[in-house]
This record gives sequence, C-alpha cells and structure tokens, in this order.
Amino acid sequence: MKGIGDIDATGRRDGRPAFEIALAHLKGKILNNDYPPNARVLQGTIANELKLSRTPIREAIMRLEQEGLVRIVPRHGIEILSLSPDDTREIYELLACLEPKAVALLASRRPTPDQIEPLVDACAAMEAALEIDDRLAWAHADERFHRCLAELSGNSRLRAAIMGFWEQSHRARMFTLRLRPKPVESTREHRAVVEAILAGDADGAERLYRLHRERAQRVILEIVERHGFKRL
Repeated sequence: MKGIGDIDATGRRDGRPAFEIALAHLKGKILNNDYPPNARVLQGTIANELKLSRTPIREAIMRLEQEGLVRIVPRHGIEILSLSPDDTREIYELLACLEPKAVALLASRRPTPDQIEPLVDACAAMEAALEIDDRLAWAHADERFHRCLAELSGNSRLRAAIMGFWEQSHRARMFTLRLRPKPVESTREHRAVVEAILAGDADGAERLYRLHRERAQRVILEIVERHGFKRL
C-alpha cells in the first residue's frame, strides 16, 4: 500500500510532482535562512531530507539558479547566494517599475469589492498585526498583499517577474524588519492603493503605489547603509 508521502508511478507525492515538492522545500529553506547566505548544500543532503531521487532535485536547483537564489557548484551541490546593498537596490528599482504596472492593470478593469477581497483581507491582517505589535504577522500579511496584487494583475508574465524579484528581496525585508520604524505608514499606503483600485483610478493607483514602493526602498536601504551591512 502506498503511504501518504510516497512517490507514485507518475513521480507525484500527495498529488504534486516531485519537482514542485523539491522546489518549494528548497525555496522555503533559502528564504527563511535555514540555508543561510554563502552556505553550501550537497545534493545528497537534499535528497536525504526529501527522500526524493536526484532528478527532480536537480531540476529544482536549476530553476533556483535561474531565479538568482543559488549558484550550482560542480560536484559540491549548491551555494546560497547572498545580496549586497547594490543587489538590493537593483531589485527594489525593478519592483518600483513592475508593481505599479500591476496596480494600473488591475484598477483599469474596475474590479468589484469581491474580486479584490484578498487585498482587503491582507490590509486588515496588517492592521490587526500592528495593533498587537506583531511584526512577523505584519510581514506575512504584507507578503500576501503583494502576491495577490501580482496575481490579480491578469498578466502572467508580469506576475512571474514580480514574484521572482519579490522572493529575491525576501531576506532584506526580513533582515530589516525589526530595525525599521513600525510600518504604520506602509499599511496606510496599502489601504489608499486599494481604495484607488476600487475607484477604477488607474493613474492614481499607479502613482500611489510607486510612491509607496520608492519610500519602502529608501527605508530598507537606509537601514542597510546605516548599519554597514555588506551581505544579506
């Protein structure tokens, strides 16, 4: 009898392809710093952790290299890439171009309240987290907002580009989370963007979001420079 975690004849476990399981596992380890920057991890170690063959693991590693999260080291597995302040600045500059476009596309369709309910829920979760000063819960709600925004843009290529850079910036956001001012202003800006989207004001929503993204970039980069962080 096949166990819950076993691979079936199609290479799936729990209904998911082994490649997707390997990719989600590795990305989670990297983004949560279980595999810290500059660490080297052997493919054999990953295979033992996941009880998977090396083929889906190798495919997942190749995807992560394309996304800029790892470097493949022949015969030595992977090296987790760190971010320099310049890397962080470049990533945020790209997000400042891409995410406002997603906002404009969404607002131009004049969505109903039901259609953007995920954004409203994420704003409410951010506000609730601030009430109890739970910054980690706030960060999770903030991430949900941005992920939903990319998905609701209706442009699959734009969504993929945004999420690729968003994941690369994850360590910088988490690294500076407790060093930045309480993100009250950021949460207000999210609400203002949602209201502009609901009003169908594509230009206004795009402008508000660009200002929000540029301010967030300044906050994080100022922290990085003030504390002299060389690698994230």
